Amino acid sequence: MNLDLTADQLLSTTRSVRKRLDLERPVEPEIVLECLDLALQAPTGSNRQGWHWMFITDADKKKALADLYKTNFVAYRDSGARPAYEDSDTRAQRQSAVTDSANYLADHFHEVPILMIPLLEGRLDNLPAFAAASTWGSLLPAVWSFMLALRSRGLGSAWTTLHLPSEREAAEILDIPFDKYTQGGLFPIAYTIGTDFKPAARIPTDQIVHWNSW
Repeated sequence: MNLDLTADQLLSTTRSVRKRLDLERPVEPEIVLECLDLALQAPTGSNRQGWHWMFITDADKKKALADLYKTNFVAYRDSGARPAYEDSDTRAQRQSAVTDSANYLADHFHEVPILMIPLLEGRLDNLPAFAAASTWGSLLPAVWSFMLALRSRGLGSAWTTLHLPSEREAAEILDIPFDKYTQGGLFPIAYTIGTDFKPAARIPTDQIVHWNSW
């Protein structure tokens, strides 16, 4: 089922979905691959298309990945490393809800119908800024296109990276050649409970836009 969304509606209502992931409804592999076909139209540096896409449906492997994620999530959550915002900041006003939904996802990650890990050829450790930017720029547009395609079909996801401190262990679970491929995140995929997502409050542009100089 494709939602009747304009391009602007799609771009402004594709949320990180956590508590509204439907953990009970199966996700058809053909719909996920349809979304991936669209995502692969995204630009990639020098047309290398040096990406791979790992989808995980095996219950034991999902649980193992979810355990890695939760261990790192709890350490990050309890470390005090999260940013603090002024009370008037829209991010401060949403922080409690974001934390609550993040806790929920950490507790239920293994119940999501499908997990996805996007990968890039090569190791990206310690690359200079220009090389890191160009390399990640050959993957991240496709991942965002994938999330947009999910949203347009009534599915959702969330961009998470907290399994990556345990990237090598995740590679061992999934038989990924760790020395040859870099993981770009861990994405839950599920139908959403309802499709009535709305634009989020964001920092006003006059606080973040610079013309010609800082």
